[in-house]
Amino acid sequence: MTNDDTSHLDPRTPILVGSGQVTDTISAPSSKRPPTEFVAEAARLALADARPAQGVDALARKLDAIAVLRFFSDSSPRFVSPFGRSTNPPKSVANRIGAINVRDVVYTQVGGNVPQSLLNDYAEKIAAGEISAAMVSGGELLRTGQTAQRQKLDIDWNETLDGEPRDYGDTRLGWSSEEDRHGLRAAIYFYPLIENAIRGDLGRSPGDHLKAMGKLFARFAAVARDNPLANRREGHSAERLATIDAENRYISWPYPRLMNANAYIDQSAAVVMTSVGLACELGIPRDRWVFLHGCAEGADTWITSERAELHRSAAIRACARTAFDMAGKTLADMKHIDLYSCFTSAVQIGCREIGIDQDDPRGLTVTGGLPFFGGPGNNYVTHSIAEMMNRLRAHPGDFGLVTANGSYVTKHAAGVYSTTPVKGPWRRDPPKKLQGELDKLPKVRVETAPNGATSVETYTVAFGREKPERGFVFGRLENGDRFIAHLPDDPAILADFVARDQLGRPGTVRAEAGHNVFTPG
Repeated sequence: MTNDDTSHLDPRTPILVGSGQVTDTISAPSSKRPPTEFVAEAARLALADARPAQGVDALARKLDAIAVLRFFSDSSPRFVSPFGRSTNPPKSVANRIGAINVRDVVYTQVGGNVPQSLLNDYAEKIAAGEISAAMVSGGELLRTGQTAQRQKLDIDWNETLDGEPRDYGDTRLGWSSEEDRHGLRAAIYFYPLIENAIRGDLGRSPGDHLKAMGKLFARFAAVARDNPLANRREGHSAERLATIDAENRYISWPYPRLMNANAYIDQSAAVVMTSVGLACELGIPRDRWVFLHGCAEGADTWITSERAELHRSAAIRACARTAFDMAGKTLADMKHIDLYSCFTSAVQIGCREIGIDQDDPRGLTVTGGLPFFGGPGNNYVTHSIAEMMNRLRAHPGDFGLVTANGSYVTKHAAGVYSTTPVKGPWRRDPPKKLQGELDKLPKVRVETAPNGATSVETYTVAFGREKPERGFVFGRLENGDRFIAHLPDDPAILADFVARDQLGRPGTVRAEAGHNVFTPG
C-alpha cells in the first residue's frame, strides 16, 4: 500500500510513525550524558525511524507535544541521584532534538500504565485537531548511576531551564496510611501478597506454584534471549528460575531474584504519533504507519488492602473488553501480545481477566518482559509499544495487544494496534465512563486496631541478603474486615513461613504501638 491509498482516511486520524529504543550495557558514566540526553538518543532514533521525505529536522519542528516519563530518581527515595537533575526534563529533550515549536511539555506522574494512557490522550487530541504530532519518551540510567556511585565519580547532571512542565497522571499515593504504617509501600511487598492470594485461589502448594511461576517466566526469558535489546539474555529454563541458590536468592517470598523486574539498567525508548495529514505532508512512507484501533484505561480499587479479591482485576478485564470493542476485534484476532510483566502475578491476572492461556502459542511478550528485557522504571511500555510497531510492520495486517500496569495491579491501560487503517473517524468513549463503572466495585473495610482470633488470608516474607527479615500478613476477622499485620520478629517463625504453606493458618492478632502483630497458633 502506498500513500496514494490514503485518500479515504480522515486526515486527522492518529498514527504512530516512528519508534526508537536504546539499551546500553557498557558505556561509562559521563557529565555529557545525563538521563535527558539518553532519552534524546531514543527520541532521535524515533524521528529517523519515521523516514520523512522532508527530513528528520522537519518532523522534529512539527512536534506540538513532548512527554517524558518520570525518572525513578524523581519517583522514589531509593533511587535519588546524587548527580543532579533537569528542572524540566521534556524541555531538555525537546532542546536536544530540535523540537523548537513544542507547545506542550509534559513530565508525568509514576505508573507503568502512563505510556499507553498518554498515547490514548494524544490520539484523541490529534483526532480533534488540537495537535498534529506528539512524542512519548522516557528512560533510565540506573546502571550508569550505580556505577558512578560505586566508583565515586564526580559527574554533573544538573540542567536549569525556564518554565515548568505540565503534570500528567494520578497524583495519589499508591498506598494507604495503614499500609504505610506497616511499611507496605513497595512493589516488592505488594506483589508477593497478591501472588500468594493467586496461589490460594488455585489451591496449589508453594512448591508446585514456584514451578508454575518458573514455567511461565521461562517463556519470557526465551523471548529475551533472542532480543538484542534485552539485558538478561541467558534464556533461563523453568527449572533454573525455580531453583533457589546464591545467584537466585529470595527477595520477597515467593519471588527469587530472577523473577523480579530488572531495574538497574540503562534503557530508553520513544515513539512518535502524528496525524495522517501531517504524515502525508512530510512524506512519511505508508509502511511506517501503525494505527491505534482500540484503547482504554481504568483503575481498580486504589488501595490494595481494600480489594474484595486480591487475585483478580476488574479493571484489566474492562480495559481489554473496551479496547477490543473499540477496535471491532476480539482476542482471537490478536497475533501479537505483550502483557505487563513486572512479576508473575501481574501476568497471571492479565491472562485470567483477558482470557489468554498461559501456554498460548502466540506468546505473552514481544520484548522478553521486565525481568529479562529490562524494567526501565515507568517507561517499559514505551518499549513494548515500540517493539509491537516493529512486529506489526514486519507482518502487515496483523493486530497486536499491549497492556500496561501501574502501582500494584492498580492502574491499567490497553492498546490494540495494526498497520491496517481504522474505519471512519477515530473516536473513543470518555475514560470517565469506564472509571465510573469501576468505582462501583465493592471494598473491604480494613480494621486498624484488630484483636482476637483470626487466620492468614495471604502473606509474604521479605529477605535481606542472607536471611528473612520481616513478615507481612493480611487476614480476615470474623466480621469480614481485613487487617494488616507483621509477623513477630522471630527467626523461627519467619523461616517457618517460608518453609511451609501458611494460607489459612489460625492465630491471633493484636494491635501494638506502631503496628499490628499476627502470632500464629
